[in-house]
Parts: sequence; C-alpha cells; structure tokens
Amino acid sequence: MRIGSIGAYMMDRRPLAVPAFRRMWLASAVAAVGGSFSTVAVPTQLYARTGSSAAVAVAAVVAFGALAVSSLWSGALADRADRRRVLLAAHAGLGATYLGLWAQSALGVRSVAALLVPVAVQGFALGGVLATTGAVLPRLVPAHLLPAANSLNSLVRYGGSVLGPLLAGALIPLVGLRTLYLFDAVALLAVLTAVWRLPALPPGPAPAGGAPPARPGTVRQVFAGFRYLAANRLLLAVLGVDLAAMVFGMPSALFPELAARTYGGPPGGGMVLGLLYAAYPAGVVAAGLFSGTFTRSRRQGALLIGSAAAWGGTLLLLGLLPWLLTGLVALLLGGAVNAVLSAARNAITQEHTDDALRGRIQGSLTVVLMGGPQLANVLHGVAAARWNAPGAVAAGGVLTVAAVALIGWRVPALRRYGMPKAGPARSAHGPTTAAASAHRPRTAAPSGHGPTAAGHRTGGTAANVDG
Repeated sequence: MRIGSIGAYMMDRRPLAVPAFRRMWLASAVAAVGGSFSTVAVPTQLYARTGSSAAVAVAAVVAFGALAVSSLWSGALADRADRRRVLLAAHAGLGATYLGLWAQSALGVRSVAALLVPVAVQGFALGGVLATTGAVLPRLVPAHLLPAANSLNSLVRYGGSVLGPLLAGALIPLVGLRTLYLFDAVALLAVLTAVWRLPALPPGPAPAGGAPPARPGTVRQVFAGFRYLAANRLLLAVLGVDLAAMVFGMPSALFPELAARTYGGPPGGGMVLGLLYAAYPAGVVAAGLFSGTFTRSRRQGALLIGSAAAWGGTLLLLGLLPWLLTGLVALLLGGAVNAVLSAARNAITQEHTDDALRGRIQGSLTVVLMGGPQLANVLHGVAAARWNAPGAVAAGGVLTVAAVALIGWRVPALRRYGMPKAGPARSAHGPTTAAASAHRPRTAAPSGHGPTAAGHRTGGTAANVDG
C-alpha cells in the first residue's frame, strides 16, 4: 500500500475484481436488506399472538438449536460434496421457509407450534448457508485478498442489520407482516442466481503422500473436524481470542439497564436504548468504509490480537465513564475494532485450514460464533444482578484484555502470522503455488486429513473464477 494514496485507506474493493465474488457480494447486499425482514416479522408475530416475550425466547432457542446442528452437518457435507450444490440447497431451503411463513400468516394459522416449525427450518437452512459460505470464499478469491473479502461481507451484513429492521418497521403498517416474508423470498432470488452461476466446487484432492481418505459417516466426519481443530494450536488460539472477546466482552444484554439506570433513559426503552444498540453496528460499518487501513496488511495475526485487546479497552471506557456520549463513542470504537477482529479471524482460519476440512472447521466456528453472544448474555446478566451493569461491563473488559494477552504470549505463532503475498492466479480447482503455501509450517491433521505439502493444498492462495 502506498502511503501517499488516500484511496488505499478507503473501502478495499480489490476482491470485487473477481466476477464470481462480485456477483455474490452484490446479491448478498440485496438480501441483507430486503432479506432480513423476517428477523423483525417473526418476533413481532409471535408476541402479537401470545402477548409473551417468553414465546420469542423459545423461538430463539429453537432457531439456534437447529442452526448448530445444521452448521456441523452442512460443514461435513461441504467437505465431501460440491459446495456450490450445498449452498444452492441451503439458500433454497431458506427461500422455502420464507414462503412457508407467508403461507401460515396468509391462512391465519394461530398455533405457536406451527410458527416454530418454519423457524426451526429457517435456522437449519441458515446454518448451512453460514458454514458453506465460509468454506467457499477461499475458492473464489486469492488468499491475500481474504481479509478484504471478509471485510466486504461484514460491511454488507451489518449494514443490512441496521437498514433492514428500520425498513421493516416502516413497512409493517403499510403492507402487513405477511408481505414482508414475500419480500424476503424475492430478495433471496438474487443470491440464488449468483450461486447458480458459480462454477462447480467439488472436494479438493487427496492429501499428499497417500491414498484418497475414506469417507466415513457424517458424525465421524464432524468429530474428525473437532480432532483437527484440537490438534491445531494456531486455530485454537484464534478461537480463544474470539471467544474471549465475545463471551467476556459482548454486553448487549445489559443495554436496557445501562440506558435506564446509568444514562437516565425511560425504563421501557426509548431513544437512549436505541442509540446504544445502533452504535456498535455503526462502528462496524464505519470501519468497513475505511477497510484499506487494515485489510492490506499481511500481519493479520497481530491485528487479531491488537483489535481484541482494543475491544476490551473500549469496554473499560463503557463501564467506568457514566456519560451517554462517552458510552456511545466507546461502542462506536468497539464496533470498529471488532470489524478488524472479524476480518482477521475469518481470513486466518480460511487460509490456514486445508481445503479438505474447511467445511467442518467453518461449521464448528459458526456454532461457537453464534453461541458465544448467547453465553455472554447469561454471564453478563448474572454479573449485573450480583453487582451492577457498569461493573459487569468493566470486568468483562479487563478479562478480555487479560485473556487475549495470555493467548498472544503463549502462542507466538499467532502474533507472527502473516497472509501470503499476491501470487500468480490459478483456476478454482488447481493446486496452490509452492511459494504461497510454504510460507509457514502447518500442523498435521488427524486421521489422514489436514494441511498438506505445498502442491496439494486446494483453494488457499489464488483464484481466477469467471464462471
């Protein structure tokens, strides 16, 4: 990156030069806004039917349970089948869910159980989408562009999470809940079209130095992925840093108490509470608009550790300073450093994992990343009940910094981890160049699977996908 070029610090658009990624990204931008209406419609419909927030909580538990099972199963499937087909099936299932939600609303079905069935199917389909997408991305863009590609995806996801619910709230009085489900289904057609135009993405070649690995049952494959993860010190360190940042440092469950008791907002919510919830995603979006400041660096390991520690520091500010303005600034900065953390985490795990296991590793990470905030809600709620909300937030910040510092000290390979330099392009199915693959040693994987010699690791370094 040339220091004199201001454009180099702006949104890093280099992955958009890859046609397949560009189509997927533009389609996901449509779906992130127009396909997120059900996140508002389902809880609203449940509460309208039951008058109880407990029903909304049950739906969240059902959806997460289905997502967890699907992430692990779909990740294993993505390692033994054409990932394009798996991704198509997962998105098609998501579209069918939206149509099912529309149908039960249009027919006036009043049963809560009848609504929970499509909620479970939606969670199952979403788990397949998340696990498989993480395994597909390194087959679409060169490895040195993975930080930029992941940052672009985060920008779309968080931008949609802000704009989508706002638009849904404005549309509900005009068109009603049931029509929002149809909007979700129509928006998803853009993603289905982009996935359909991808080239075939079959499993990678067998590991070097041996016969093709056996294909055991799905459960055995899932556990093989767990064994690989447990044996890989670097991936465990990445997971540990991210868990510390999420579990110790994600205080969203305390926002209502902070808004009412610390910042003087009305007990039932209001503008103060809305600002607290909006500040974090706004920070993520702001960082995405200036992603060139961190995606062009090869030192993604150092960025991972530094951004996680900085997140702990913003939580200290949030917990110790009792003013709304400083709280909003802390959350805004926290969202920005978490954008860096997310891009680095995804890039490292995708680049460092052998293609033959990417689906399973991404499935496992999906469960952890989706479940971590839920555990954080429980821990912060208990801590706030025992002490107070600001104290719980500050303690979480201290624990985050301490845990991240300990992991960085104990795993120097993470501090030194660097993404490969740009290399010559190859087809989506060709072998990785030796120079790019051999830039660091890799942990041997159990059961004959895992990182292999330079010429046999698929999908790690460069791609030229025009399909």
